[in-house]
Amino acid sequence: MSTSISLGDYRRALSTPGAGAPVLASLLARLPIAMIGLSLLLYVERETGTFAAAGLVSASVLVGVACGSVIQGRVMDRIGPSPPLLVMSGVFGVLITVEILAIEFRAPVAVLTVLAFADGITQPNVAPASRALWTRLLPSGATRDAAYSYEAISMETFFILGPGLAGLLVALPWPGTGVVTGAVCMILGSVGFACTRAAREQRPRTRETASTSLLGAIASPGMRTVATAALGFGALLGMVEVAVPAAAEQAGRPSLGGLMLSVLSISSVVVGLLYGMRPWPRPMHLRLPALLLGFAVLIALLAVPGTLWGLSLALLVAGSLITPQSTAHSVAIELAAPAGTATEAFGWVLTSVTLGAAAGQSLSGQLVETSGPPLAFAIAGAIGVVLALTLWVRRHTLAPTPAHADLATV
Repeated sequence: MSTSISLGDYRRALSTPGAGAPVLASLLARLPIAMIGLSLLLYVERETGTFAAAGLVSASVLVGVACGSVIQGRVMDRIGPSPPLLVMSGVFGVLITVEILAIEFRAPVAVLTVLAFADGITQPNVAPASRALWTRLLPSGATRDAAYSYEAISMETFFILGPGLAGLLVALPWPGTGVVTGAVCMILGSVGFACTRAAREQRPRTRETASTSLLGAIASPGMRTVATAALGFGALLGMVEVAVPAAAEQAGRPSLGGLMLSVLSISSVVVGLLYGMRPWPRPMHLRLPALLLGFAVLIALLAVPGTLWGLSLALLVAGSLITPQSTAHSVAIELAAPAGTATEAFGWVLTSVTLGAAAGQSLSGQLVETSGPPLAFAIAGAIGVVLALTLWVRRHTLAPTPAHADLATV
């Protein structure tokens, strides 16, 4: 298998027959992936006046998404992506409407939190379905790796657009506009993806490849290592996603919070393209701890700037290691996941990221209320260092084997 990805590999992957319609539909479905939670956070903060309550509600959405990713992924591996996506799109539309009404009628935070969890668990999960589709459309090799890299890079594009849109829309006369816009995009894109020919023809896994473990894909030691890497990645992002808007609020420029988070992802997309061509470290069992450690250090340095301009520049630097981590997680699934569990395995990665982000947002919300954003950045860096050391200790679970020697250095 190729150890690097060229621009031609990206072109061949995206021009593969049958890929066009699901790619376009998944773009619309995944655009709000970083928008709904942040829009809900800003919406609740405007209505309640506290980041602590807003962080709790937003974190509850992420916990729901974490649970839904695994459940939906396992179902998709068995019956295909179209039926689950269609059902979840309808249920999610109803529940997000109830959530908005509850916020408008000043329901207690406990009620908002429970509803937010229901919103998260029913969010239609197009991301794992889209990634799993490439295993049928493309043979293994550099072109499929380019498709996985595209999935990670496109997600970071959504992380650029999503927070920026959330920050702009919350400034409109009705602060719930971002939640509604994100929900509509997600539902329309998910239904469109489910109705494409490629999705409808996606075959469920056979009994021979089905995992017999109740734990499914996460029963693999290598998958648990990948999940740990994703957990740390999500925790750091979650803490930043609360601390940055709080810093903007303290500086008297609350509308800049979402735009500043977008800065975090600008360098991520550019570096992600370059990193795919020459990944370092090449061995996957070394790459995961090295990337998380570097990211933790850069996040800790966000505590240093004293102005929003300085913080924006620091975010630009920190963002350079986002897409390389997302891509590494996606490629590592090929190495670590049991056969026939591609959708569920990616669901576990999303689950780990969102659980980490939920914990990070909740912790960060408390820290910014009591001590301010700089401490939240410093604590985030310390958490990242600890988890990076954990990955180093567990590196043997992803060490190259004769069957995966090439893949382990992709």
